[in-house]
Amino acid sequence: MYRVLIPTDFSANAYNALSYAKQLLADTTCTFFLLHTYTPAVYRSDYLLESPGQIGLGDVLKYNAERNLEKLVKRISKEFSNPKHRFVTHSAFNILYDEIDQMVNNEKIDITIMGTQGATGAKEIFLGTHAVHAMKKSTIPLLVVPPNSAFTPPKRILFPTDYEVTVYEDTIEVLDYLMKEHQCKLDIMHVSSPEGLSKQHIANQLGIASLFAKSSIEFHDWPDQDLIPAIEKFIEEHDSNLLVMLRNKHTFVERLFIEPVLKKIAFHIDIPFLILPVNP
Repeated sequence: MYRVLIPTDFSANAYNALSYAKQLLADTTCTFFLLHTYTPAVYRSDYLLESPGQIGLGDVLKYNAERNLEKLVKRISKEFSNPKHRFVTHSAFNILYDEIDQMVNNEKIDITIMGTQGATGAKEIFLGTHAVHAMKKSTIPLLVVPPNSAFTPPKRILFPTDYEVTVYEDTIEVLDYLMKEHQCKLDIMHVSSPEGLSKQHIANQLGIASLFAKSSIEFHDWPDQDLIPAIEKFIEEHDSNLLVMLRNKHTFVERLFIEPVLKKIAFHIDIPFLILPVNP
């Protein structure tokens, strides 16, 4: 059984991520943990020193959160009825990414799926603060769903890599499952550098080929160029509908998370992307 964490702020983008998750995992037995966190926009310093219940604001926020979570479960269950899916709701007075960390550990979550922009996000901002923090810090696979990204079965998955990291079976477990579930083709794209591939790069390439030996994969070697335009061009030319990236602090993917570069991806990549953490 898959245990899936879905953070929500009850915005349209958050609901879109939930509906995407329901359809992506339609044939999978899942427990969806719907998470909402809340903090007062303005509160007195004694709010944190005294019991919130004495003041009443905490009780109101908690009640509203739980009521909205119940409404959300009813809405999504009506729209995507599925006996393989069950829901657990959770609301907390906490910062979102701190609560995500706690739930991942306490509930043995397999994957987090979330939208990229909250209800109050500026139109030109693709990635919300919460999504950025989750992408940088998540210790489990994270699937990020862009605004207005209608569900399309992921038949072509783009996996850009520089072959700097040795990829092991546990790293690609979720990706492997999705590929088998949806009969996907995996396009492994490498943007060449003037130095070419080292012996370690070649070994890592062969390792990836071995991991996906029973799957439909194709290797693509592109000439030296900027990575982000290359990804954008590949998606357009090959009709990719899911982007997969490894996150490791010593690789080029970690450098993608430097804010200026991340924003460039945000403006140009409008398909869901799966981030797979590489454990040291």
